Amino acid sequence: MVSQASETQNKTVATNRRARHDYEILETIEAGLMLRGTEVKSLRQGQVNFKDSYATVRNNEVWLIGCHVSPYSHGTDANHDPERDRKLLLHRREIARLTGKTAERGLTLVPLRLYFKEGRAKLELGLARGKKLHDKRSAIREREVRREMDRAVRAGRRGQF
Repeated sequence: MVSQASETQNKTVATNRRARHDYEILETIEAGLMLRGTEVKSLRQGQVNFKDSYATVRNNEVWLIGCHVSPYSHGTDANHDPERDRKLLLHRREIARLTGKTAERGLTLVPLRLYFKEGRAKLELGLARGKKLHDKRSAIREREVRREMDRAVRAGRRGQF
C-alpha cells in the first residue's frame, strides 16, 4: 500500500532556470498537459528540454510550443514526435484571462517547471515580461552584493570563536 504523503508529493521533472534570468515573472499558473503514452514514460525519466519553449493561445486553446521531450528509449515505431506542440489543459475563464493579459504589450507565457502531481503531469506557466540587459546586470550585481555580505557575516562569526 502506498502512503498518503508520498502520493500527494510533487515530483519535479525539470525546471526552466533560464526563464527567471531572462524574464520578470508576474504570476504563475498550473496547467495540465495532454500527452501520449511514450511521452509520459520519457518524462518520468526526466528527458525534457525547455530551451526556447513558450506557450501561446490559439483558437481559445493554450499550446506549449518548442518543448523537446526525447523519444522513449524502449518505444516502438509508434514513438512520439519530440518537438510536437502539446495542448495545455486550463479552465475556460483562465484561458480568457490569459488571452487578455498576453494581448498587453510585452507579456508572454513561459514554462517554468514540469512536475507530476498525484500521478498527472503538470506544467507551471509564468506570465512574464522580458528583462532588458540593464535589468539582468542589476540582478547579477544585487546577487553578488548579497553573496559578499553573507561571506563577511560568516567570516565574522568564525573570528568570534
